[in-house]
Amino acid sequence: MSDTSKKVALITGGSKGIGYGIAESLLKQGYRVAITSRTQEHAEAAAAQLKNADVLAIEADVKDLASQKKAVEQVLEKFGRLDVLIANAGVGHFAPIDELTEELWKETIDTNLSGVFYSVKAALDEIKKNKGYIITISSLAGTNFFENGSAYNASKFGLTGFTQSIMLDLRKHGVKVSTIMPGSVSTHFNDHTPDAESDAWKIQPEDIGQLVADLLSMNPRTLPSKVEVRPSFPK
Repeated sequence: MSDTSKKVALITGGSKGIGYGIAESLLKQGYRVAITSRTQEHAEAAAAQLKNADVLAIEADVKDLASQKKAVEQVLEKFGRLDVLIANAGVGHFAPIDELTEELWKETIDTNLSGVFYSVKAALDEIKKNKGYIITISSLAGTNFFENGSAYNASKFGLTGFTQSIMLDLRKHGVKVSTIMPGSVSTHFNDHTPDAESDAWKIQPEDIGQLVADLLSMNPRTLPSKVEVRPSFPK
């Protein structure tokens, strides 16, 4: 039987990249962890790679509120509680505005912005009950705009604003909310293939995992509401 005294974290998009790095870190800290992916196959493959009995693999689509509510129900059925939401799932489509299609715009906004709203709404009752923590994974693109980034910038600017606003909504309920805004991270994002040599200068997924663990371990009186993180050395 699962130990219901151990805290539980739900990580969207946890089957690879930053989400997987966060899962690894939290398991080391003694958390029970649920990871979601758009396919059960990918979620289960990641769970098997983590090699820990305290991992739950869930197929869920952040673009669908009902799917997110079902994911939370599965977490509660398995672990009996939910303390931490890591809203990590995201996509990146980059094109000049005259080439950016309606479909790419919609997928970017629906995943990176509306998807976080749905994840928060689905988890919020449990998070409030346990005076838990919500962490969103935004980007430096959430304050710094760039060419060909209209959809991605809009989604991450919106996500940063959304997170800071709900931080003010929820702190009176004892819920902490932070957003992490990484620069270049070595992941499969935007069809990139991570390479140990060429990506050595980048932030690594485990670095974001360590940052999440540090945030969760801080004294309750202290709330780093927005954390920007960059590679230490230029490319």
